[in-house]
Amino acid sequence: MLRRIKEEINIVFERDPAARNLLEVLTAYPGLHAVWFYRLANLCWRIHLKWLARIISHIARWLTGIEIHPGATIGKRFFIDHGMGVVIGETAEIGDDVTLYHGVTLGGTSWEKGKRHPTLEDSVVVGAGAKILGPITIGVGARVGSNAVVVRDVPPQATVVGIPGRIVKPSAEKTQQEKNRQQVASRIGFDAYGETKNMPDPVASAIHSMLDHIHATDKKLAEMCAAIKLMGGSMQDFELPDLSPCEEHFQDKPIDDTDEQEK
Repeated sequence: MLRRIKEEINIVFERDPAARNLLEVLTAYPGLHAVWFYRLANLCWRIHLKWLARIISHIARWLTGIEIHPGATIGKRFFIDHGMGVVIGETAEIGDDVTLYHGVTLGGTSWEKGKRHPTLEDSVVVGAGAKILGPITIGVGARVGSNAVVVRDVPPQATVVGIPGRIVKPSAEKTQQEKNRQQVASRIGFDAYGETKNMPDPVASAIHSMLDHIHATDKKLAEMCAAIKLMGGSMQDFELPDLSPCEEHFQDKPIDDTDEQEK
């Protein structure tokens, strides 16, 4: 028991760079407190003191904002970062070295008895606000993106994002298409906020498709102009409008006192 407590304290320092000292971790980490309450409640649950187990978990929910059913199965070195709003159902199974962020739900999709909550295998990471629903399995080392809604099995080492959750397969190297896209994007000032290879934004993907189309159109027009000139035709050269954002939209403007009062 003492060894497990020590492991769970050490894992806070490993996974949260904000953790500064032992006193802070022991007194100001509700995720750690919730896990310890769960361990006690789960012990009561297994020796058939189920009412007492539910009371303990209820107290833990009141103190930490984290609801873990005492019937859930949780492995070693489980870490809940921030924690508020986390819900873990009765038949959920969580392996070793799993990390959950705030707002995560491991929920069910039916009122029937039996296995109705998800299984998270070892080393799974679930981002803030994600919902994993039903008796599905999230494979070893998988990643679930923030606010994703997952209702199907996720294979090991995969990354799943979106609603409904879709598996992302990041490319190892930047393709020529991506380079062309970046070139056009720089001209119009587009940058996908917070976008990474593992966590693509669906809106950013749609805009990327438009950027690909713009690049292809520019290339085709340039080829047509060159062909017309070779045939002896004449074309009026003119400068295309600048696609970059107008500077006037980003300049600080004084606030009119009358407008401010009306607001």
